[in-house]
Amino acid sequence: MAGRRTETSDGKLADLAAATSQRLPRMLDDVARLLGEHWPDYAEFIVTERDEVLVSANMFLQRLLRMAKWDIAELSGIAEGADRFGEQPLFEEIGRAQWQQGRDLTSLLSAYQIGARVAWHHVAAVALEVGVPSDMFASLAEAVFIFVDQLSSASARGYVLEQSESAATRERLRDELADMLLSDRSDSAAIRAAAARVDWPLPRQAAVVLVEPDNPVGSALLGRLGQSCLHVRRQRLVCAIVPDPGGPQRRQWLASALRGAGAVVGHAVALEHLPASMHIAELAAQLRRDHVLTDDPVFVDEHLDSLIVHRDAKLFDAFRHQCLAPLAHLGPVTRKRLCETLACWLRHLGDRRAMAEELHIHPQTVRYRMTQLRELFGESLDDPDNRRRLTLALAWGGSEPDDL
Repeated sequence: MAGRRTETSDGKLADLAAATSQRLPRMLDDVARLLGEHWPDYAEFIVTERDEVLVSANMFLQRLLRMAKWDIAELSGIAEGADRFGEQPLFEEIGRAQWQQGRDLTSLLSAYQIGARVAWHHVAAVALEVGVPSDMFASLAEAVFIFVDQLSSASARGYVLEQSESAATRERLRDELADMLLSDRSDSAAIRAAAARVDWPLPRQAAVVLVEPDNPVGSALLGRLGQSCLHVRRQRLVCAIVPDPGGPQRRQWLASALRGAGAVVGHAVALEHLPASMHIAELAAQLRRDHVLTDDPVFVDEHLDSLIVHRDAKLFDAFRHQCLAPLAHLGPVTRKRLCETLACWLRHLGDRRAMAEELHIHPQTVRYRMTQLRELFGESLDDPDNRRRLTLALAWGGSEPDDL
């Protein structure tokens, strides 16, 4: 091949290989000394696993000398091409192990660079001693840095792949844990095991936070709650499980973090009650869509009365029809006016002056309207139980029953 060296050059290369092999122990001592200050674990490995490291170093040297047989142009092709010597899978695994052990990638790549500098220092010294030709000397230098660059790239690739795969696995396991917490079919032992796999401390209490799936702002704000929260990904649900929502300042934090998200924050419950809490939060979300609840965000525990009333819309409508039946035959304007007066009378316990101020009418007008109401409802207005029913029908159903 055109780029091959002469036999004389090959002989010099063999002399270089023999002389450099003799210097390998000194080379490793220098590498261990330089690594010792900032990366003592690597230095200790070189010392404790010396025989294994010597074998690897000798393989590195042989690969290096084989690369030095090519001229600069051909070395450039090696740098840009495939893994010529089959080392990349091994160094990808080294990169994966670096991530698995919780080490950063820069320390590994720095160690490679130190090893390359020390190797070149010794190889260059021997090359000058044995008198290798200048073109081979240049190829040697090029080969050292190409080789280290390839190995560094392989380790970086392995590190990133392991990081991505680990992140994907962790997210899948977190999703599984969230699904278990929201399922009423999961036992506590399985939940504890799932939580341990993702290092999620089981809280004493938790709450669900819901946002509308078609609300990108809400989804983004929910995603910023942090890794302490478990995010639930379902087709028609964007949700997070928040640990210890009743902790110090946690409510204020949630109110601030979720403002503008159109969120519903469920009430804090023990983990085994999360499925039931989710059902109540979904009902609150529906009431928010219907504009019954308008807070931002809606905290479910502040609206339990509304949730109880609106839990069954048909039942509540039937209840209102029954309670306000005496008004059904009236025209819309009269019915609305009397409903407002009746609701005001119930709120102020019959105080006509207070009623007149709230309704902006004359006290005599209040007297007239109450006379009409007593004619329609009769003695039932004096029944405490009926007053409670009327309060419920008017307070949560609006002041005017349009469909009576």
